[in-house]
Amino acid sequence: MAYTLQIGEKAPDFDLRATNGKKYSLHSFDTHKYLVIFFTCNHCPYVLGSDEITRNTAEKFRDKGVAFAGINSNSANTYREDDFAHMKKRMEQYAFPWIYLHDESQDVAYRYGALRTPHFYVFNKNRELVYTGRGVDNPRDTSRMTVNDLDRVLTELTEGKSVSTSITNPIGCTIKWEGKDSHWMPAEARDLI
Repeated sequence: MAYTLQIGEKAPDFDLRATNGKKYSLHSFDTHKYLVIFFTCNHCPYVLGSDEITRNTAEKFRDKGVAFAGINSNSANTYREDDFAHMKKRMEQYAFPWIYLHDESQDVAYRYGALRTPHFYVFNKNRELVYTGRGVDNPRDTSRMTVNDLDRVLTELTEGKSVSTSITNPIGCTIKWEGKDSHWMPAEARDLI
């Protein structure tokens, strides 16, 4: 079995605290037809480089029934700036249009098979995975971006079309696992394609 969640599989549930002081589960997003869950953090240059593109996509599809939830699973013992206090400061500073969740135990990242930050998962109304991988083809420097996969997938979904490409390799930093070297990945974790 591959490490990361497979196309057609159901979204694993979670119970996580958000920067807004509330707790969220998968069912917190039941009023939305589509759900984008993405693994992110506070420090990764690939996240920092593409956050505004992700913002634009989230805002573009907000009125089309798409909810966005960012999950930070990085160990604060590896990168102090990835702790919850810095998450709150980041949301206060940038007011991103998504719920920002803290996966302190890293259990959610492991169950989803998150490979990098950012790593996007798009789910349909039945919360079945229809896309996993990168948001864009050059997240560190979006001035050189030629492909926006996340925008393409959400356009296809909201227009009632089939997803033309459902798997790409996420591009970014590795998840910072507790007690491991900052570049460590589980042995079974490989590129998706």
